Amino acid sequence: MSPRGADPTRQNLVVVGIPGNRRVSLFQDAVRAAGLSPAREVAWRDVLDGRARFTAGETVRIDSPGEDPEVDRLLRDMDDPTRVEGTGRWYERFTALARGLGRAAAAAGADLLDDPEELAVLFDKRLCHGVLDAAGIRVPVSPTSGPAGPAVSGWDDVRALMAGAGLRRAFVKIAHGSSASGVLAVERAGPGRVRALTSVERDGAGRLFNSLRIRDYTGERDVAAIIDTLAPDGLHIEQWIPKAVLDGRSADLRVVVVAGRATHVVVRTSRSPMTNLHLGGTRGDLDTAREVIKASGGSFATALTLSEAAADRFPETHCVGVDLLPAPSWRRYAVGEINAFGDLLPGLTGLPGSGAEGLDTYAAQLAALPRRPTRRTTEEAVCGHLI
Repeated sequence: MSPRGADPTRQNLVVVGIPGNRRVSLFQDAVRAAGLSPAREVAWRDVLDGRARFTAGETVRIDSPGEDPEVDRLLRDMDDPTRVEGTGRWYERFTALARGLGRAAAAAGADLLDDPEELAVLFDKRLCHGVLDAAGIRVPVSPTSGPAGPAVSGWDDVRALMAGAGLRRAFVKIAHGSSASGVLAVERAGPGRVRALTSVERDGAGRLFNSLRIRDYTGERDVAAIIDTLAPDGLHIEQWIPKAVLDGRSADLRVVVVAGRATHVVVRTSRSPMTNLHLGGTRGDLDTAREVIKASGGSFATALTLSEAAADRFPETHCVGVDLLPAPSWRRYAVGEINAFGDLLPGLTGLPGSGAEGLDTYAAQLAALPRRPTRRTTEEAVCGHLI
């Protein structure tokens, strides 16, 4: 059987990804479960070699180029995938490749599910923050927001920008990073007194590594050395908003929005400011969170509506993951980030009433294809893109 309401003219599926990778495998599992022919796989290595080809009538999904050491090396010029540096090069090369995929798909008459110009914004935290802020969507205060935001050359700039924005606590993020790699939760406690929580580990040669555990740096010299090393890749600074608490742990929400509709929600909890699941965060109980929200006088529907409004700023990207930051009262929310590849949530099924009940995030994307309009012409896309 095909997905609910599946359009038989959109069943020539292609996925650009890492063959055998868990993302591609989960997507293919959803395709098989829907009774569709397996998606044709285009490897990122072939994209890098200029061998990606499409044909008329194909529907093309761009998935993450991550978790392949050779692809990572080619994109970042780093031999060790645990190294943090090189994200600026990654961004330049990834966005150029995505635009090439867009041109190839348009020339062939294929339909690309992920607009390259929107991906370029989603993978620059400064630009994405600026788009949301300009749309009136609540986001953390940021002195680096938007295309006109100041460049950050190192710790001295970070300290000055935090002071100028009245921020005693802030997140300092690599502009093109993901999975909390290179993120520092920085607190200024007075002249010369700085503390930073981060997964970054610095070796004796000054190289930075993602250690996958949270470290606590309490000396300004150490914090400055890390930020000075990260700065050439581009940095984004934003207010460190106190988060809500669930079962004694900091909590936020990842909301998956498919074709404009919030379909899946996972509660992420942690004892550190970073709730990313791979850094020791755990999934909280959504029913418990909904009860806490209701008891506080808040509205879970408001969280979903805000997520959909944020995703609506990127209407030609079929699926995004919106990170919502609940206030301690659970009555207000801010959008922390929007993730183009934020759908890797194995075992999570859709919300009641979402149209994705019983479906995982990949099956929900297949089921939503019929209500997604085909891509605009290249000329229309250029006239309407976000920056």
